[in-house]
Amino acid sequence: MRHARVLAVTAFAVPLLAAVALAQTSVTPIPDNAPVQTAPLEIDFSKTQWGNVEAGQSKATACAACHGADGNSSVDMYPRIAGQSERYIAQQMALIANGQRNSGAAVAMVPFVQNLSAQDMRDIGAFFATQKAGAGIADDSAVTSGSYAGMKFYEIGQKLYRGGDSARGIPACMACHGPTGAGNPGPAYPHIGGQHAAYLSQRLEYYQAGQTQETDTAHFNIMAQISRSLTTQEIQALASYLQGLHDRAADLQAVVAAPANH
Repeated sequence: MRHARVLAVTAFAVPLLAAVALAQTSVTPIPDNAPVQTAPLEIDFSKTQWGNVEAGQSKATACAACHGADGNSSVDMYPRIAGQSERYIAQQMALIANGQRNSGAAVAMVPFVQNLSAQDMRDIGAFFATQKAGAGIADDSAVTSGSYAGMKFYEIGQKLYRGGDSARGIPACMACHGPTGAGNPGPAYPHIGGQHAAYLSQRLEYYQAGQTQETDTAHFNIMAQISRSLTTQEIQALASYLQGLHDRAADLQAVVAAPANH
């Protein structure tokens, strides 16, 4: 099976999802369906200030065990959060702390976020927002059957991400998440470029199921509507495409920074 790292194509900047880690050699186990203790009150960000990066770095040490010291997890069940917006990270931590987000590996985060203040969450978000997001590899194996026969696997996802499918009412994903998957920090549309494919597939399946515990369902409803018409193949192809999607400038910077061979 061949692979390709998918690069973003220069496009209109259209504004449209979250101690050192023992060298990432261990995986934090998920509790066995134990009752989740939730915070008694909603977390109020209205009285907070912009996150402090330095303070956030010291508060984020516990996050490293799953997400990596710089937010680039090497375990695909835990999302990359490097380069994610401060607002999105803080919001997701709040949803986990008060029990509104309780699916998948989010359960493992409950004891780590419940005692954090709203300002702590913003500080941690600010730290990870300054970290450089990594990216993975997109699957470029040939599709041999079905309506997408003749295309490379990631190209199915690329087509949907960049152009959508008007016949099924599916808008282009980049309309909210941007041409390089960098997201939009204003409405807190997440940075998804370079994210682990397994994690992205899981999240899309969660939206497709159409059930949530969140009290503010505006963003959830958007994704539930979009994902409703996607096939399993399309979900996996979108996830693969996004895993490799990144800003071409990151590659150019890496070339410049690389030491010359003598």
